[in-house]
Amino acid sequence: MRGTPPQVPDVRDRAKYDRRVTEPSRVPLSDRASAAAGFERFRTRNGSYERILTERGGRHIGSVLAGYSGSDARPTCADEAERAWLQNRTPPPCGVSRDAVRAVDLFSGCGGLSIGLAEAARALNRPFEPVLAVDVDPIASATYAANFPTAVARCDDVAAVLPGEVGTRLTPAERLLAKQHRDVDVLVGGPPCQGHSDFNNRTRHRDHKNALYSTMVRAAEVLEPAHILIENVPGALNDRGSVVQRTADALDELGYRVSVGVIDLSTLGVPQRRRRLVLMASLTHAVTPADVTARHARRPRDVAWAFQDLETMTEARRTSLVDAVAQSAPTTRRRIDYLFDNGLADLPDSERPACHANGGHSYKAIYGRLAWDKPSQTITTGFYSMCMGRYVHPSRRRTITAHEAARLQYIPDWFSFARVRQRTALAQMIGNAVPSRLSYAVALEWLR
Repeated sequence: MRGTPPQVPDVRDRAKYDRRVTEPSRVPLSDRASAAAGFERFRTRNGSYERILTERGGRHIGSVLAGYSGSDARPTCADEAERAWLQNRTPPPCGVSRDAVRAVDLFSGCGGLSIGLAEAARALNRPFEPVLAVDVDPIASATYAANFPTAVARCDDVAAVLPGEVGTRLTPAERLLAKQHRDVDVLVGGPPCQGHSDFNNRTRHRDHKNALYSTMVRAAEVLEPAHILIENVPGALNDRGSVVQRTADALDELGYRVSVGVIDLSTLGVPQRRRRLVLMASLTHAVTPADVTARHARRPRDVAWAFQDLETMTEARRTSLVDAVAQSAPTTRRRIDYLFDNGLADLPDSERPACHANGGHSYKAIYGRLAWDKPSQTITTGFYSMCMGRYVHPSRRRTITAHEAARLQYIPDWFSFARVRQRTALAQMIGNAVPSRLSYAVALEWLR
């Protein structure tokens, strides 16, 4: 594959690209859940929740998700078993092994995508070996290293780690990188998405960071991974430089089978409304987002499923930053009290700041209160603040904690944020994380 890779082409044949782009599966949820039931089964046995995974060849693989407090052996549902996994404090096995799943995580943040890869490896009874993670944020990089100690966690600009242009000869640094990190099974990455976000009206679809997509192609040229997952916000499809289309075509020229589409993560069991654009590329398997949605479907999960078990945590137990309650301003506390005193989910305009007082806005969720029986809105870096979204706790007069936000982001309790000392950094990492359920489902489609 190495040779002389192609230049990233302009997308002149849009029909070719459009055939690769798939919309979220329109198969009824009940049918998708039934299809998924034959792929994964769950049971309690020997004091554990166990998952039984069916490989493509029909062989069954058993693995332990979490401990079980009972002693009975019985079938159970995905909701019960995966909630126990979310509450589990025992990390999956990581280490160097001949049969380990070797991964590289670029723009890694604290490691949301790697959490999913680690769980996919555990489902296949294989160790997880993250070999390289790169992120420009020093606190996120340190957090990744603490949770995945086998990885070389580099705090650096990804473009500096992979300095060569797509289609050119490898630089000396890239040749060394390729020598150090051989036999990569999965490359994952989420290039910065602020330039594509619908919340960014100033530079949307023309942010210079959008070009960082090309570094994922360069990583494919240098590391030659078997499989590649790139995720972003759906708005990236509208980038004026056609970065997604150009990336798909470049990977296609390198021999990958490429598929692009939007996945609503709530259909996979993530307890929030969150849509992500995924580009999947594999040297061995042609897998589409519709395939992932069909085989890994879960019935909708709500806020109660995610963190109602944390509701009764006493103040004495809130000794860590991850469980600390935000100290809201007096004005915010009055607004939260108004919601509870009047049994409301949404704050009326009369109780909002002056800019909302006369209505005429579309920000209904802002200053809102979560409901136990519904999924949350998209978790962002502003979850500590009432004015940033619907982040008021369903039954407590406060906004949600980082622990509660992490649960909504499908970050399990074994994941440690102990290295983080500042609330802002913690919110940044959790809000920017990719729910691990996505990479778990995609990786299993390639590796099983």
